[in-house]
Amino acid sequence: MVFISLWQQSHLVFGDDEEKSLSLFSMGQSSMTSPFSLGTNLVLCLLVRSSVASCPAVCLCTSDTLSCGAQGLTRLPLLLPPTTSTLDLSFNRLGWLGPSSFSNLPRLDTLRLANNQLTTLGHGVFHNASSLRHLDLSSNRLRVVEQHYLQGLWRLEELLLYNNRISRVESGMLSGLSSLRKAYFSLNQITEFPFFSIQDHSHPFLIMLDLSSNRLSALPWEDVKALPGSVQKGLYLHNNSLVCDCSMYSVFWHWEQRGFDTVRDFTDEHTCLIYGEARASVSFLRHSRYFQNCTVGKAVSLPMMVSASNVVVNEGERVRLDCQTSLRAKELSYVWVSPSQEYLTQAGFNDTLVSVFPNGTLEIPSARVNDTGVYVCTALDLKHAQNATREVNVTVVRALPDSFSTGYTTLVGCVVTLVLILMYLYLTPCRCGCCKQPQPETSPVTAYDPGTLASIFSPTLGHRDSIKVSSNKHVVFIEPVLVDQNGALRAALATDQATLQWEWDTSGLT
Repeated sequence: MVFISLWQQSHLVFGDDEEKSLSLFSMGQSSMTSPFSLGTNLVLCLLVRSSVASCPAVCLCTSDTLSCGAQGLTRLPLLLPPTTSTLDLSFNRLGWLGPSSFSNLPRLDTLRLANNQLTTLGHGVFHNASSLRHLDLSSNRLRVVEQHYLQGLWRLEELLLYNNRISRVESGMLSGLSSLRKAYFSLNQITEFPFFSIQDHSHPFLIMLDLSSNRLSALPWEDVKALPGSVQKGLYLHNNSLVCDCSMYSVFWHWEQRGFDTVRDFTDEHTCLIYGEARASVSFLRHSRYFQNCTVGKAVSLPMMVSASNVVVNEGERVRLDCQTSLRAKELSYVWVSPSQEYLTQAGFNDTLVSVFPNGTLEIPSARVNDTGVYVCTALDLKHAQNATREVNVTVVRALPDSFSTGYTTLVGCVVTLVLILMYLYLTPCRCGCCKQPQPETSPVTAYDPGTLASIFSPTLGHRDSIKVSSNKHVVFIEPVLVDQNGALRAALATDQATLQWEWDTSGLT
């Protein structure tokens, strides 16, 4: 049969895609064995081949772009050119996408499916479409984002799922999206989100996660605080039904102190419900007095993901430098050169704490002033013998010491003054009984008085006692007295000594 032969030949030459195109022809049975059958087969094969590379009638085509929007399509057009890199199917009536819907488009980079009626996606819908980097599924009727929806899209960088009817996101939905940078889930009905599935090693490039305008009420704040710093900086949570509590307020307070645009740009839209009452809504960033009893503590240093060529960080902060270049190969190797001309690789050994991840990201866990300088990353594609470089200028600012408050200084001064006063009053010297009292000084006899000698012979006893008391020395003899007369010194008379000896004897008898 002519058409059976044609089908077999076309199947061998073009595969299953051309099998679909042959369904456009009438496949009626015929027993004709015309000598022109070979020529007919050749003509039909040429027609099929030309139809594969042609532009569908409902689309506008350029070299690598197909625009099939607003055509009322209920199913995908057949025979799309395999050179397509951008496909626009928005504003149609597509309700379902089956398995391998885009397997014939290996170069597909951007797919727009916004404003359709999609309710579900088949298993393996993006099979053989791993080159896809931008996927727009916004404004559809999706209710659940299942784990298999985005399977195999490891190059996907931007995902738009806003304005659907999504109420649940399965925990493994984001697994495998290692190149994801931006994900939009706003304007849905999401009540839970798997924050724990986002880690440094699994999503190193994620810088935006939009969950605003949903129905989130009680979030796992410990999982939120454990997110990479780049994700926290780009996490949008305004216009939700959050319940007011200290854990929630502490997270947003820290983000506001760090100057995150996600908080500052939507200050009035960050509201919470007091005791969960819908009528008791308060803008907690404007009216912080409701949380005056909450302990917010000191802001935690968060890692920072940067893509700019210049970055300024404070001393002690953790910083990450990505190595995104123009190379798009799957297997790339990365080499960093530090300002001190030290080579840093994933497998290399160095005496620092700097780490290099498999995707080329360089991490400095605690930046120091000595880390300031230009870091150069080189991405190598050994298979195609290509390389590309990226330079990042890092400036580390020395941290300022914490200053004492005026009130604390005044209090310390008062305490010190009080202690000194008490020491002065109760710890004065020589108030104890063990202190040694000073001995009175003995007044020397400066002149010889003859009346003194005469008084010795006086019979009055009281006069003799006065002499003893005045001397104040308990000795058996009196030292000789030196008298200074006319500049000369002389000793007392010997008779005086005899008289004194008699006086001592008389006193003894008495």
